[in-house]
Amino acid sequence: MAHTSQSLHRAALLASAVAVLGLLTACGNDNGTRSTPQKVSGTAAPATGDTTPSAPGKSAAPSGSAAPGRTATGSSPGTTGTRTGTSTTATSTRCHTSELKASVGRNNPGAGQENFPVVLTNTSGRTCTVRGYPGAAFVDASGRQLGPDPKRSSGAPTSVTLKPGRSAWAGLTFSNPEVSGARTATPAALIVTPPDERDHLTVKWTAGQVPVGGNASSVFLTVLRLGTGA
Repeated sequence: MAHTSQSLHRAALLASAVAVLGLLTACGNDNGTRSTPQKVSGTAAPATGDTTPSAPGKSAAPSGSAAPGRTATGSSPGTTGTRTGTSTTATSTRCHTSELKASVGRNNPGAGQENFPVVLTNTSGRTCTVRGYPGAAFVDASGRQLGPDPKRSSGAPTSVTLKPGRSAWAGLTFSNPEVSGARTATPAALIVTPPDERDHLTVKWTAGQVPVGGNASSVFLTVLRLGTGA
């Protein structure tokens, strides 16, 4: 009886041990082990943003930026747009009023006409040009204009290049008032405006009476040409 009781006790202990071992094995499968990674079908979407770190001392270039040493248009260094070389900004060569001196030359009468050269001289230190007709008007001592503006004689305007100190002249012509019978006035000055300019030059008038109204009172101007008209 004693032997049977011990055998039953041992059998009970063995059964308990087996149960505990099974429980531990089950727990190990849930928490202590990792299952083999499973491959998921399909393609992973790319990550947003740039996740690649840049090299030390360099910054990542933004998308669409030009490579170092080149402009965004692909032109080589030192160029503007698609042109190479120096700037092509144009510089005007026109003579300005401040660069000129006006004078009236000696009368050269003929066939009842009075003919005076109106002279523009380049007093600047640069070469400049004049083209076409100057403006002109007779004025009294108060600066009031006497008679209408001169008319333009027919002619083909050309650009006249004036180096420093050189001159261009236009002919100022009118009929002799004693011959034409036109109404006259004695100007104090002739004001002269260079072509394409707004400011004028004033020349003292010493040649006596000029026609300002009535028959044959028109005054004419010719285009400018190189020289002084002397």
